[in-house]
Amino acid sequence: MKITKIDIFCADYDPQAPNEPVFIRIHTDEGICGFGEAGVAYGNSKHAAIGQLRDFASLIIGQNPMQIEKIWNRLQKETFWGLGGGTVIFSAISAIDIALWDIKGKVLRAPVYELLGGKMREEVRAYASQIQFGWDGDAKALVGVDAYAEAAQKAVSQGFTAVKVDPLQRDENGKKNYRNAGLLSSDKLKLCRDRLTAIREAVGESVDIILELHAKSDFCAALQISRLAEDLNILYLEEPFGPLNPDLMAKFKAQTTIPLASGERIYSRYGYRPFLESRSLDVIQPDIANCGGISEAKKICDMAQIYDVLVQTHICGGPISNAAALQIEAVIPNFCIHEYHVGNMTPFSRSLGIYDDAPVQGNIRIPDRPGIGQEIPEEIIQKCTFLTVE
Repeated sequence: MKITKIDIFCADYDPQAPNEPVFIRIHTDEGICGFGEAGVAYGNSKHAAIGQLRDFASLIIGQNPMQIEKIWNRLQKETFWGLGGGTVIFSAISAIDIALWDIKGKVLRAPVYELLGGKMREEVRAYASQIQFGWDGDAKALVGVDAYAEAAQKAVSQGFTAVKVDPLQRDENGKKNYRNAGLLSSDKLKLCRDRLTAIREAVGESVDIILELHAKSDFCAALQISRLAEDLNILYLEEPFGPLNPDLMAKFKAQTTIPLASGERIYSRYGYRPFLESRSLDVIQPDIANCGGISEAKKICDMAQIYDVLVQTHICGGPISNAAALQIEAVIPNFCIHEYHVGNMTPFSRSLGIYDDAPVQGNIRIPDRPGIGQEIPEEIIQKCTFLTVE
């Protein structure tokens, strides 16, 4: 079996869409194809990912798609910049790796989880992610305080037993809230506390709250927030600040009682190593579509298990990213919880996949379909910005 061509396409046709996922489809000479996704659907890197995928695609034409480890190592070690890593390089490697696992599963007529050791669970617990944008499927920024409590209640009424909120991403009027200039003012701290308290009072003590900061705060501000939230039984605090200084996370952990999480901007085993060795994170959040794909994610999760660190895969892209995450979550013993993002509720996002693997009563059943268990409909592909490398 050989790789014959690679389609690269971006779902950029809907100006109202919450993101613009970048996908690939790898074709083989036996008519089997696999889908992958580069996890840069938000932010400012989609064109870089498309370009990187175009460069890498030319290197794997003619290769045997079943030799996943061989291809992964070639893309990292023989492309000069691969040894330096980073977002764009690893998002491209991830997309290719996911697609190769999809092909292998289809060839062997088995879900990827069977090839990784078999299922440990039939379904995964999911949480309602980013409720500061409501929980109605149209993802609009909420204002004030009470609306946060109402969004949390709505998620709980649908069966979710955990919610995630960034209480300071938007100000009291729903506009972007800038908060990375040192210590936070008393009014911002009060807004943060009021919103968290309202959510806790609305959902009760039996529902978990994940506190998200999106790395938009620095060390001092994150410490202020963690201290005002310590009595609210927070499940974990996500991305208190950026991950480029691992020593800083260890210092922060020594000053808070809230478990810490990070990982959507950490790539490969090499990126996670200092955080695991210092045990500064309690939950890691690798994004399968940018950490190095299924191959690398499994190794990262196995490394984390040595340190009793749990895994919540980061999911903020399209259905291929979600499908790949489910395959990993099915098999790892240190699984924590699955992210179901408010953006995934939109009609746009749900139209991108043939199958709608959405939570039912707060849980997602692991699909038994071959490969990663998800594909992009042909009518969607035809709407996308599209190029083919042969």
